[in-house]
Amino acid sequence: MTTALITGGAGFIGSNLADALLLEGREVHVVDDLSNGQRIRVPDAAAFHEIDIRDATALAAAVAEARPATIFHLAAQADVRKALEDPGHDAAVNVIGTINVLEAARAAGARVVFASTGGAGYGEYEELPIPTPETCETRPMSHYGMSKMAGEGYCHLYGRLYGVPVTVLRLGNVYGPRQDPHGEAGVVAIFCGRILDGQRPRIFGDGLQTRDYVYVGDVVRAFLAAEAGEPGETVNVGCGAEVSVLDLLEGLGYDGEPEFAPPRQGELQRSALDPAKAGRLYGWSARTSLRDGLAATRESVIAARRSPGSRPPGAFATT
Repeated sequence: MTTALITGGAGFIGSNLADALLLEGREVHVVDDLSNGQRIRVPDAAAFHEIDIRDATALAAAVAEARPATIFHLAAQADVRKALEDPGHDAAVNVIGTINVLEAARAAGARVVFASTGGAGYGEYEELPIPTPETCETRPMSHYGMSKMAGEGYCHLYGRLYGVPVTVLRLGNVYGPRQDPHGEAGVVAIFCGRILDGQRPRIFGDGLQTRDYVYVGDVVRAFLAAEAGEPGETVNVGCGAEVSVLDLLEGLGYDGEPEFAPPRQGELQRSALDPAKAGRLYGWSARTSLRDGLAATRESVIAARRSPGSRPPGAFATT
């Protein structure tokens, strides 16, 4: 039974990944500072370490204790607006924190699978094809996108310089069970929460902006496939389809009039990821339809409201 360590494992994606690894019979360690993650999301069967990845000493000690075969690095400052307000904090978490993870992995002889960003990394420019393949130049339009691209660069540097086996996954807009309806990120869960509260969903811009929405269960499968595949790759994880904000509301069954607000700086108008490489390398493709994924997300928000204080249901059945 190999051990895995997940940074950001008390978060939305990380906790679903922890469930999947435990179902495989793996020993799982979770590192999270709980600045965005929730302790209740961490499975009882996982060892929990409350650590900020900017604390290199504490992180190295936890990794040395766990002796993981793989570190899934999901901890991040992921809010575009917060990065705009405090780019130094964004860089400290996403760049320095990633270096600390890589140093700990190098000392422990661990593999790293790094959660990067698709749309925010590629940016938006006239020659950019949509859906976008990994061969395209990255031109971030936000501090967040820039810091994640810097993290990617350090991942590949550690592969070249020290032989650390690293895989980078550029994720689309991930949604699904355990996404926080009260958070700053995660428009699907936020819409679900407002609709259930009888409030009008708020749209920044005209609602025609598009993203590549990919279900968290499919994303977790991509992490597991990347761990089993050859290292050194940068791979998109998305559906390859553009979905507008207005499409999301329709998919959630909302037929009212949303509230419109001015567009936010650093936000893209169009984004979708070409997932063909993931198919070639891993045989991976997104299996969950938008309709089914939206229904599962809505049900998870309802279930969390019915049982406040209980561990929210995830995308994977656990016993």
